[in-house]
Amino acid sequence: MSSPAVANGELYRDRAVILRTYKLRESDRIVVLLTQRFGKVRAVAKGVRRTNSKFGSRLEPMSHVEVLLRKGRDLDLVSQAESVDGLTPMLSSLDRAAQGMAVVEAADQLSLEGEPDERLYTMLVGVLRTIGESPSPLNVAAFFWKVLAMSGLSPVLDGCVRCGEADGGETALVAFDLNEGGALCRRCRSGTSISPAALDIMRDILGGRLRQALALEESAATSEVTALATRALEHHIERRLRTVSVFERH
Repeated sequence: MSSPAVANGELYRDRAVILRTYKLRESDRIVVLLTQRFGKVRAVAKGVRRTNSKFGSRLEPMSHVEVLLRKGRDLDLVSQAESVDGLTPMLSSLDRAAQGMAVVEAADQLSLEGEPDERLYTMLVGVLRTIGESPSPLNVAAFFWKVLAMSGLSPVLDGCVRCGEADGGETALVAFDLNEGGALCRRCRSGTSISPAALDIMRDILGGRLRQALALEESAATSEVTALATRALEHHIERRLRTVSVFERH
């Protein structure tokens, strides 16, 4: 599906999540937005780095805003920005900020300029709100697994992805192979080991029991699910996530 047609110089309004920003000249900034109707958009926000800027604080990564944009040949222009969901909850703790930046970077890598993806936008808004309310240890992992499933890459978890045998006994699922696309039994094992508890959590996330999974306390199993989700997403986008590697070093 292509973006709605907007002619150069024409104003258009949409809701968006700020994915990232970078400096332009002395007081301007380029803002990368994931919009609801137009996909990923790059736009210039003039004067937002000045201390008296009216809307600079609303154009920070993780912000959810309603923006008025003017279509440009190469970069659009931000004319107005009004906050929909403020950043205060996201910045109330390092954990929330880390989770928020991880999902925003993932959305940036998964989205394409000029290619609308309302499902990704909706999922990103939803996970950011969830993080702001409760930084569950599985917020990021759940988002990663959900967007991979949305892309047609839902892992096989109820039987061996290679031989097709059900989980249990001699064919208990004990490994997970990203190249195979799911769990493997003892006889077919390859990839990395996976615990029964981690498999159960992944089944909850992808099987309609997300709330149950997000209520879990941090544990070895939740860490296992998060690490595997990160590897799976990086395998899909064929690059390392910067935010994840930064927080792994601390």
